[in-house]
Amino acid sequence: MRGENSKLPRASRHAVITMPAEIDMTNAGQIREALLAAASGQTSLIIDMNATTFCDSAGVRAIITASQQAAIAGTQVRLVATAVLRIFTITGADQLIPAYPSLEAALAEAPAAQDSMRDPR
Repeated sequence: MRGENSKLPRASRHAVITMPAEIDMTNAGQIREALLAAASGQTSLIIDMNATTFCDSAGVRAIITASQQAAIAGTQVRLVATAVLRIFTITGADQLIPAYPSLEAALAEAPAAQDSMRDPR
C-alpha cells in the first residue's frame, strides 16, 4: 500500500491509496487503518485496486468500513478495480462505493453533488 498524494496538485485534496496484490484477513485491519488515515481531511479518497488480484470478504469488509467512516467525515470514496470488481458486485459493495475502470476516470469525476450545492453564505 502506498499513498500517492504527491502526484496530485495540493488544491485537489484527493488521497490516492494503492492497494496490495492480495487483501485478506492477514492485512485487512492494516488496510482499513491506512485508508482511514489517508481520508482524514481529504475531499475524496480513491482506493486504487488495479494491481489487486485477490480480495476476500475480510478485505471487502475493511474497505466498506473505511468507506462508511470516511463518508461520515465528509470524504467521498471512489474505487478503482478491474480484477476484483466482481467480489464488490456480488456483495453489493459496488452500490455503496462507486467503482471506476481506471485511476484517470476516478480522478476526473466531478466533486460530489453535495459540495456543489452548499450554501455560499
